[in-house]
Formats: sequence, structure tokens, C-alpha cells
Amino acid sequence: MNAVVRPQAPKGGLATWATLVIAGLVLWSLWSIDASPERLLKLPEQMVRVLGFFWPADWGYGQTRALPAVLESIQIAWIGTLIGAALSISLAVLGARTLFPRISRLVKFISSAIRSVPEILLALYLVPIVGLGPFAGALAIGIHSVGMLSKLGAEVIESIDMGTFEAVEAAGGSRLQAIRFAVLPQVLPEIMAQWLFRFELNLRASAILGVVGAGGVGGMLLTALRYRQFDKAAAVLLITILAVLLIDMASSAIRRRLVNS
Repeated sequence: MNAVVRPQAPKGGLATWATLVIAGLVLWSLWSIDASPERLLKLPEQMVRVLGFFWPADWGYGQTRALPAVLESIQIAWIGTLIGAALSISLAVLGARTLFPRISRLVKFISSAIRSVPEILLALYLVPIVGLGPFAGALAIGIHSVGMLSKLGAEVIESIDMGTFEAVEAAGGSRLQAIRFAVLPQVLPEIMAQWLFRFELNLRASAILGVVGAGGVGGMLLTALRYRQFDKAAAVLLITILAVLLIDMASSAIRRRLVNS
């Protein structure tokens, strides 16, 4: 008996429709934000003209005022990362489906809820509680870091070989002992690499939190731009960019060693 051959839909049909839908969304978004072709064509010229306002930079202001503020931003990012790392490691273990299947969904929902609130909104909420200054910024960054680090840590734990874990439990060890001696030694290098990567992200975030009074260099930059002191703003921006680049390079080198060890 001959098999019935059913006609197949053209393979390119779905891709064509998806392309049309995406193109329509792009055009609709451009129209919504008033990105007309005329404004887009003038953009390069306007950028060059505005950049000319920032030169030359006031390096004296940068050394005496901007550099201490940038160092404060680094300290905020570092303390915030430590807070996030300390709180996220236990949530990462509880959120691993392979270890705690009953509560992992709840833990992952909590971490998603934390990630949904930007650092600057957390800072706005914390400033009235703990007062103006870098402590509020460090807390905001630390709380927001928990959401990302716990999710990534749980995914790392779920990807490991559970044979060692099961062997420890089979030998009479408790679940806590199995986690301590079988799970953490396997995942800590990669989790620590994630902490360093999060520190890089937190450094960028800490430069913005000063806008709401949470310490760091953001408030100084906003003040310079508000009063059209572009030479001072240029010094702040250049020192901030240089600090971020140096820390990124050092962090990347350490992360490579941790992952490859």
C-alpha cells in the first residue's frame, strides 16, 4: 500500500512573515520615538558639534574633585557586589532544580522579582530610609545583584555532574555535607567569575546612582552638565571611562583564570 504524501508548506513562509512583523515593529518604534529620517541624517553632525563643547577638559578639576568621586563609585560597586555575592550563594543552592525541586521555582520567582526593579529605583526607595550618601547606593546595588547572581548560580549548579553529590549521600553524608563537599567545590570557580563580571556591571551602575543622591560620581556629572560646565563634565567622563576600562581588563583576566582553572 502506497504511503500518502502530504504537501508541505513552503519553508520560507514563516521566516518571511517573521521578517515582515519585525520590520513593522521597528518602523512603528521609530515613528513612536519621533526618529524621522531628517533627524537621523543630522545626528552625526550634531554629535560632532556637541562633542566640541567638551574640549579641552579641565584636568585640574578632574584630579581634585572627579577622581575622589570615581573612587567612591568603585567602593560603592565593590561593597554592593560583596553584599550580592554573600546573599546570592544560598539562594543559588536553593534555586537549583537538581537539589531542591520543590522550592526552586519559588526561589527563581523571587530572584526574577528582584531583577525587575532597577538599581536607581531601589536607591530612590533606600535614600529616605538610610539617608543620602554612598551607603544607600551600595545597598541598592547589592540587592539588585542578588537577583542576577542567584539565577546564574542556580544554572551553574544545575549543569554539574551529580554523581559526586549522590556518592556523598550514599556514604551516609547529609544533604548539607553533600552540598559542602560535592557541589560547592565544582561550582565556586565559575560562580566567583560571575561575581567579578557583576562587579563590572555594578561599577557602571554606581556612576549613575549619584543622580538620586546615592553617592558616587553621577551627581557631580549631572551638576556639571546642568550648569553647562562642559570642560568639568569632560574630565569626569574621561576619568570614569578610564577607571571602568582598567577594571574591566583586570577583571576579565582574573575571570579567565578562574574559569580555566
